[in-house]
Amino acid sequence: MSSEAVVVFENVSFAYGRHPVLNHIDLTIHEGDFATIVGPNGGGKTTLLKLILGRLKPQTGTIRVFGTTPEKVCLQIGYMPQHAYLDPRFPVTVMDVVLMGRLGRKRFGFYTKTDRAKALKALEYTGMAHMAGNHLSQLSGGQRQRVLIARALCTEPELLLLDEPTANIDPGSESALFEILQKLNETMTILIVSHDLGFVSRHVNRVICVNRSLVVHPTSEVDGMVISEMYGRDMCMVRHDHHWDAASGDCARNSMNEGEGTGHE
Repeated sequence: MSSEAVVVFENVSFAYGRHPVLNHIDLTIHEGDFATIVGPNGGGKTTLLKLILGRLKPQTGTIRVFGTTPEKVCLQIGYMPQHAYLDPRFPVTVMDVVLMGRLGRKRFGFYTKTDRAKALKALEYTGMAHMAGNHLSQLSGGQRQRVLIARALCTEPELLLLDEPTANIDPGSESALFEILQKLNETMTILIVSHDLGFVSRHVNRVICVNRSLVVHPTSEVDGMVISEMYGRDMCMVRHDHHWDAASGDCARNSMNEGEGTGHE
């Protein structure tokens, strides 16, 4: 992995009015990282992404993305928000949705052949090219998430930010989604906000724990103690590093050590 820093936070604090959200945090994301951001509701996860995007300004500290201010490199960042305000009943096709990702790169109001080629390539990457002409209302929850990721990829980003991409989709869709993300991680840096730590930590290399303050752990260090300290109370833990051996009737340990558990808020 390259040691080049993609995102750097130095002594950053942020508050909504008088309500502090992030307190004096330091963070470095390197090129090629695949990290997940976890923490309780209101702990600052989405705020962290919006600061990287330049949509929010810190009260104190400095933020550098690709060595400069976030506003100057916004076209190098792909973003999938937690709540995409797309009415599935609106008569819009999958291709129309993905093309929205090209709007920031356009000076005029018409999409070019290049725009459509980039959109189709993004759909191919997420396995949705065959549904480019379908209406959004015809898609399942998992398929819509793939389309929204394709929209983020249509910007041709070097950094991909995803806010709760696995929300409200089934386990099979989750697995397919992370296969796509692992492939994308070969060419770009990825930050993903998720509550499903047990599942996500099997795929990422670092876990960023946010609850006003911030601590970064390799996935191998994430255990019940870390999660309890992060959420501030006892958590329901589900082990992902054991499997049931039907032949012996024993619970055997997998070779993977990460993904020790998940917290339910």
